[in-house]
Amino acid sequence: MDQVRQVFTVDLLERYAAKGRGAITCMAAGNDVIVLGTSKGWIIRHDFGVGDSYDIDLSVGRTGEQSIHRAFVDPGGSHCIATVVGNGGADTYYTHAKWSKPRVLSKLKGLVVNTVAWNRQQITEASTREVILGTDNGQLHEIAVDEKDKREKYMKFLFELAELPEAFMGLQMETASTSNGTRYYVMAVTPTRMYSFTGIGSLDTVFASYLERAVHFMELPGEIPNSELHFFIKQRRAIHFAWLSGAGIYHGGLNFGAQHSSSDGDENFVENKALLNYTKLCEGPEAKPSSLAVSEFHFLVLIGNKVKVLNRISEQIIEELQFDLTSESASRGIIGLCSDASAGLFYAYDQSSIFQVSVNDEGRDMWKVYLDMKEYAAALSNCRDPLQRDQVYLMQAEAAFSTKDFLRAASFFAKINYILSFEEITLKFISANEQDALRTFLLRKLDNLSKDDKCQITMISTWATELYLDKVNRLLLEDDTASENRNSEYQSIIKEFRAFLSDCKDVLDEATTMRLLESYGRVDELVYFASLKEQYDIVVHHYIQQGEAKKALEVLQKPSVPIDLQYKFAPDLIMLDAYETVESWMATKNLNPRKLIPAMMRYSSEPHAKNETHEVIKYLEFCVHRLLNEDPGVHNLLLCLYAKQEDDSALLRFLQCKFGKGRASGPEFFYDPKYALRLCLKEKRMRACVHIYSMMSMHEEAVALALQVDPELAMAEADKVEDDEDLRKKLWLMVAKHVIEQEKGAKRENIRKAIAFLKETDGLLKIEDILPFFPDFALIDDFKEAICSSLEDYNKQIELLKQEMNDATHGADNIRNDISALAQRYALIDRDEECGVCRRKILTVGADFRMTRGYTSVGPMAPFYVFPCGHAFHAQCLITHVTQCTTRAQAELILDLQKQLTLLDGNTRRESNGGLTEESITSMTPADKIRSQLDDAIAGECPFCGDLMIRDISLSFISPEEAHQDSSWEIKPQSLGNQRSLSLAI
Repeated sequence: MDQVRQVFTVDLLERYAAKGRGAITCMAAGNDVIVLGTSKGWIIRHDFGVGDSYDIDLSVGRTGEQSIHRAFVDPGGSHCIATVVGNGGADTYYTHAKWSKPRVLSKLKGLVVNTVAWNRQQITEASTREVILGTDNGQLHEIAVDEKDKREKYMKFLFELAELPEAFMGLQMETASTSNGTRYYVMAVTPTRMYSFTGIGSLDTVFASYLERAVHFMELPGEIPNSELHFFIKQRRAIHFAWLSGAGIYHGGLNFGAQHSSSDGDENFVENKALLNYTKLCEGPEAKPSSLAVSEFHFLVLIGNKVKVLNRISEQIIEELQFDLTSESASRGIIGLCSDASAGLFYAYDQSSIFQVSVNDEGRDMWKVYLDMKEYAAALSNCRDPLQRDQVYLMQAEAAFSTKDFLRAASFFAKINYILSFEEITLKFISANEQDALRTFLLRKLDNLSKDDKCQITMISTWATELYLDKVNRLLLEDDTASENRNSEYQSIIKEFRAFLSDCKDVLDEATTMRLLESYGRVDELVYFASLKEQYDIVVHHYIQQGEAKKALEVLQKPSVPIDLQYKFAPDLIMLDAYETVESWMATKNLNPRKLIPAMMRYSSEPHAKNETHEVIKYLEFCVHRLLNEDPGVHNLLLCLYAKQEDDSALLRFLQCKFGKGRASGPEFFYDPKYALRLCLKEKRMRACVHIYSMMSMHEEAVALALQVDPELAMAEADKVEDDEDLRKKLWLMVAKHVIEQEKGAKRENIRKAIAFLKETDGLLKIEDILPFFPDFALIDDFKEAICSSLEDYNKQIELLKQEMNDATHGADNIRNDISALAQRYALIDRDEECGVCRRKILTVGADFRMTRGYTSVGPMAPFYVFPCGHAFHAQCLITHVTQCTTRAQAELILDLQKQLTLLDGNTRRESNGGLTEESITSMTPADKIRSQLDDAIAGECPFCGDLMIRDISLSFISPEEAHQDSSWEIKPQSLGNQRSLSLAI
């Protein structure tokens, strides 16, 4: 308990609150509104929210002495119900905060209303909604009032106590929305019993159901000055209740959403029920409370003129409140207590005064209360700072430690941050020789540390690693009597240890952890940790040592593994398992085969069985044919391996394959031909050498080598030369010489066979070419046929040449005649013919056309052009049109030629004074050359019939120079307000 500041404080709110209207008999409060009932029948309403107060006389029209029996106000402070009792019986009135006059509830005439239950969930300022009234004769009635109607909407009888007719002294109602409708929860108390009602539907339906079933009640017999029922309301919801009964304060929690039910199907919404005996109040056995108020954690109990504050959880008195009573009120003392759930305030009242009881952080010491009761979860939920939480954890830890539940104690010790040091806690477990508990503590401590404590996290993680290793070793050294259980525990701790390494891989020091694992001989865990730290070289090296090539390759194929490790371990892996290694290489992307050449050469140097698949050749073929690899080293190695095979078919197919086919400006093969030639010569692969010579354009060497192998191959090689006739003839002569030499000394028919070889050359070789190769003793008869055939061929060639010469002479004569006729060519122009550009007549004499720059006018007419299609143009018009329609470069050329022609023409005129000499007519002057160029530029084709007109189709209608004129024609939208409507007469 805080000695400096009390939890509950008492202040005098109003000394003469009754305003002389008699003594205060009852009081109610809600939303800073206090309603008082007096002994003279007055209702006094104090609204502290707006600072207003007014009185209502309920004794008007009644004779004799009248007194307010009970007054009730809703949680919002708008609705008020009061019962006045006097000589004329009892009447119940309803009044609204906006009304100046009350309205009598006529159907309650003669009934004394002791208690009212408001529907807190649905009540509004304008309507009370459902309200339950409990009367002195044990009846319950339902009423509803709308402020605008000025009277009750309806009044319904709900229930009546039949077994034990007692007055209803307290009444509370709560509602909850469900899928089936609204569920009502109603609690009511009499002097000896507490009843509970619940059901779905309307109130009358709920209570009607109890005509056929028993009513739940709790009976606590005993004498009590005033039986009261209170709900503690938090955020418009009832949390717990308290009943001031004759046997004690019966209280418990309220859970309106609970689904557990009683034996007869009713939902039981009361939990954690308890009875607080009045002996806790430390008074005589005859002392009974006269009133009660309920806060979140405390009961305010009125005994005599004192209010004792009891903690609801510990049932201990924490404070005793005293009131400053006047001499007039001292005789009767404090009449009762009431609470304002909306404002969170409590009030006490005597005959004339109102006292306000304020609450000052009543939950500040509740963590200690729960802790003393060993309700640790509740204590933690009520802690306000880390130190309080540490005390709760410490008590839990020490309790578990005392019962030797060390693992549970470790979990609680790990949560302590301030009141106990890390060293003190670890020494506790070390002293108790509890390594497992110490490990658990360290692991829990890691969970509770923030990421900023990097140094402490690393140290604790390393210590935990060593404890794990120690635990594993102890399990291995244990007796084998319980081997099955030991093995299960061993597997479990290994699994837990690996999970720990995985979680802490980023905080553990890599070198230290690996040394620890190595010193304890935990090779598997070392490999596992190295894999977590992405030290894949250690992992792969371990698998290679174990002979598990497949596992090593699986590690290397992970996306996070650097590609360089593939090259590093390739020699060992291919020697360990060539098939799996090559399959892995072919499945790996972005692998550079060139860097694998050392590994492949090491593998290839080992002896292999004849029928064994050469894995390196398989991989190299994959690179060359599937990956289209262009590396010369890869192609050279594959060529080398092919050359060493007994069958040279694969080698020849490889040499004949054009790997660069279809690639622009690239080689057709990527191996080194000189290296290939040396290799094939060394391995005596002569057919391959012939192919390489031919590929290197060394055709003479290819044919010479082919003649040693197969003459047919030599002939094929000789036929390959097509663009060099002399070389091709030379190669066939080599073949012919070889064939003739092979037939030397044979019979005459064999010589004839050699001469028949000439036919295979397709006329390339003649008999005279091969005669020197025959022996001297050969007879002329053997060559007679061949010589005659050769002479006939020469005769045919001479005749063809004569025919060609005659044809050439005839063609030359025709060309001379065409040139002579061309000089006399002319065109007829009609006198009305118009220029295609300016539309003026071509033959019109005009000053505008007479002096065209660079041209000499013939007679009075301006220079003009006439095209074979019939179109005619003035020279100047044609120049202008072509310049505008052609390209920029062509237009500049035309203008430049025109300037040069003008300058040259002027100079010529000044020099010759307009006279033409014979020399100037017969010779080609510079002006004539320029004029010829200008004619070619502008009159090469008709501008209306040639390509110039076709190109005009793609041109825009509006040129860039006319863009400003185009924008001036743009129609811009204008404001409608500025437009005028014009009526057009039709």
